[in-house]
Amino acid sequence: MKKTLKNITVTAIVLIITVSCNIKNTKKVEKTTEDKTIEEKGTFGYDKAFLKKNYKNTIVLESSDQKASIILSPELQGRVMTSTLNGDEGMSFGWLNYDLIASKKIEEHFNPTGGEERFWLGPEGGQFSIYFEKDKSFEFENWYVPAAIDTEGFNVIKQNENSVAFQKEMNLINYSGTKFHLEVKRNITLLSKGQISEALQLSSNDFSSVAYETQNIVKNIGDQAWEKETGLVSIWMLSMMTPSSEVTVVAPIKEGLDSEKGIKVNDNYFGKISADRIKSTEQNVFFKADGKSRGKIGFSPQRSTEFIGSYDAQNKVLTILQIPEPKSTDKYVNSAWEIQKDPYSGDVLNSYNDGPLEDGSQMGPFYELESSSPALALKSGEHYSHTQRMYHFKGSKEVLNKISKQLLNVSIEEIEAVF
Repeated sequence: MKKTLKNITVTAIVLIITVSCNIKNTKKVEKTTEDKTIEEKGTFGYDKAFLKKNYKNTIVLESSDQKASIILSPELQGRVMTSTLNGDEGMSFGWLNYDLIASKKIEEHFNPTGGEERFWLGPEGGQFSIYFEKDKSFEFENWYVPAAIDTEGFNVIKQNENSVAFQKEMNLINYSGTKFHLEVKRNITLLSKGQISEALQLSSNDFSSVAYETQNIVKNIGDQAWEKETGLVSIWMLSMMTPSSEVTVVAPIKEGLDSEKGIKVNDNYFGKISADRIKSTEQNVFFKADGKSRGKIGFSPQRSTEFIGSYDAQNKVLTILQIPEPKSTDKYVNSAWEIQKDPYSGDVLNSYNDGPLEDGSQMGPFYELESSSPALALKSGEHYSHTQRMYHFKGSKEVLNKISKQLLNVSIEEIEAVF
């Protein structure tokens, strides 16, 4: 992947909307503690005010025209909380758990505060899991997200107009008793439109967009090498986004027979996904991501490309997640909740659709796009960097068609017609 080029100017600005009492207001507004009105729930302005109220160190990066913007939270592991391509009035793309954040409660197993992109580590399950203690059964009551990637903050070590660097030292133990002493560095950069066009080799920039790059570095700062036989970790990036009833996840896949490249898609994470929610061709897999039915899909290094994306037909937004194209020979950790025959047979790219649990409760609704690094067999002092880019586009159907065909191998019309 090409490196970013120039810094862009960033300002922090709160949009003040003056509502006259003799004008019928078409948007519902709420007042801040400073008695200034902000945009309605679902807009970037609302989320910015909400996050600043609840997290004092909240960081906002903006483009020079104040349209493209992202919000970062040092208190929440340097995650990208949300983004927009149209300023405070624009749609807020990240899903936030408003009730949990406002309550200030700390949950026992996992604190699903949300956020458009967060840093985690794999594997989740299996004999090398860092979410289960040794000899505990693989059931929810024994599953705990390590505090270092759940409730503890990251340190801001550098900040300028268009980027922020975070750092955290961690000590973790896996299910088999292997200890990991590691340092995480997370560098987040808001990309300019020129950088977006160059990174994706787009012939036109006749679109509105917001995009950011995160460089996620894990370094072994312990005395012992991390070895396959005693368990390896991987960098795991998860992006929680607000769905509409018309979101379709699109994954371009490498063509080939199942006997040569394996199955096209792993759709059995939480039980087989119903046929009306997943479709596949020789070049693509389509997954309905409306936040109404729980399910997850994944793609092996033999099938994954450098892209996975989604199209929201209701809001006319094309989203693209990009990583360096995986090597078919790389090994990825397996997160299945069981003792595994092959703990390095995991997936590179994933998508999760939230939905009601058996008891009728639901965390979201949201959907996720995810990426993972290969399993990290690092010697003492070695490090590995996993880079991910997230892009959101709005524009004419003609423009979005060109982008979608180029990156996802399918047109917007074809995506709309799948479900």
